Amino acid sequence: MTRVSVFSSPLLLGFDHIERVLDRVNKTAAEGYPPYNIEQLGEHRLRITLAVAGFAEGDLSVNVEDNQLVIRGKREEDISNRVFIHRGIAARQFTRSFVLAEGIEVKGAEMINGLLHIDLERPVPQPKITQIEIKNGAKKKQQVRTIDMERT
Repeated sequence: MTRVSVFSSPLLLGFDHIERVLDRVNKTAAEGYPPYNIEQLGEHRLRITLAVAGFAEGDLSVNVEDNQLVIRGKREEDISNRVFIHRGIAARQFTRSFVLAEGIEVKGAEMINGLLHIDLERPVPQPKITQIEIKNGAKKKQQVRTIDMERT
């Protein structure tokens, strides 16, 4: 069965990448670890906060890869000689991705009390108007014919 896309309209040109992004977001939405919050700090500022208890700054990496914010955590802890009666604190490695809209900039990341805060900002877009020159195709054809006639 083929899937009908909302972006298949001939009036929506070049939006196929948005469909791929939505598919990618849908696949990663099921992940539940680590838990996170997204706050709006201002009209053009956001903060993503991940609960990363047990991870040190050196165990984490924050990267922007194409249009994705990718946070990875990997702990190197030897627990082979430890015996747990109950183990409820998750400390497994993880990768958490967020798709960034065009223009979103990552301003920084900091760790406070087991929470990783990543600040994002969307600069105010300046209106952009581009004038497209309309060329006269008939003149171009006449010039080509004139050149051809001179050769003969």
